[in-house]
Amino acid sequence: MTASVGADPGVVGPYLATVLGDPRWQQVDVSLIAAGMSNLTYVVTPAGGPASDAVVLRRPPTGAVLATAHDMGREHRVISALAGTPVPVPRTLHLCTDPEVLGAPFYVMERVGGLHVVDELPAGYADEPEQRRALGDGLVDVLADLHTVDPAAVGLADFGRPEGFLARQVRRWTTQWEATRDTDRPDLDELAAQLAASVPETRRSGLVHGDYRMDNCLLDPDVPGRVRAVLDWEMSTLGDPLTDLGMLFVYWPEAGEERGVALSAVTTLPGFPTRAQVAERYAARTGADLGDLSWYVGFAYFKFAAILAGIVARSAAGAMAGKDTTGYAEKIAPCVALGRAALTTGAV
Repeated sequence: MTASVGADPGVVGPYLATVLGDPRWQQVDVSLIAAGMSNLTYVVTPAGGPASDAVVLRRPPTGAVLATAHDMGREHRVISALAGTPVPVPRTLHLCTDPEVLGAPFYVMERVGGLHVVDELPAGYADEPEQRRALGDGLVDVLADLHTVDPAAVGLADFGRPEGFLARQVRRWTTQWEATRDTDRPDLDELAAQLAASVPETRRSGLVHGDYRMDNCLLDPDVPGRVRAVLDWEMSTLGDPLTDLGMLFVYWPEAGEERGVALSAVTTLPGFPTRAQVAERYAARTGADLGDLSWYVGFAYFKFAAILAGIVARSAAGAMAGKDTTGYAEKIAPCVALGRAALTTGAV
């Protein structure tokens, strides 16, 4: 996929020049950031201008998608609302709800400088175990900060329906799995049924990111443990915050584990806190009761399996903008096994 697909510079430039009131944007360079498997992210720079002038444009995938999973207005709204809270987010600049401009709604935000860690830590960054522990703790602390934000105080009292959230989430991701079913997977169907039959009582409600993990954050290159921005808010809502903690565990492998699921092994490096230590710190910061944590972990693996199946299906349909999805299908069965283990044995 070329950078212009989904964000034609000949359209983006004049549009930004008008809505931002700045003729520098009349001509722009657009580059697609090759990260993320859902919404598309572009860096837009005034032609001939320095990289420091760049902004970021977010839009849904160019192929057929499930509309509720790619709501630009919701993503723009939550980021805008969190400005000024302890949760670090980019500054939003513009929301376009007219699909005639780029074929879908999109928004523009400031570009935040920082490290985007996916598969490995950059050389010279967090080399010492103490620094890696600080990095892990910092990620947990930001999640705790998000979950202690008062939605009403930031204008998000109507951002979701906390009542019945967990049951609806199980139904939603079951429906999404059925809508993007890549092949027959009876074990995944059984996991969905197990979750629906054992939904715990929600003890706390608040803002939920929906996919919080290290590579959805930009890290301070000079201070391990400081997060400069939390990104990818497309699944955010009001609900049970422990769904975020359960999902974080999916992305948090430990040294010596062979789970067949992780997309990154960064947290297996010496110094990173274990999942048990993550849970302990989170509970201390939020006061949350983690007695039902194994259900949330089981649900997270189910949700991740449904996401992977959706990615595989969209990739087969040519709607993944050239992203490499090699090996994703092979991770679905291990997800299901780990999810069922969490429900039956309490393994987290």
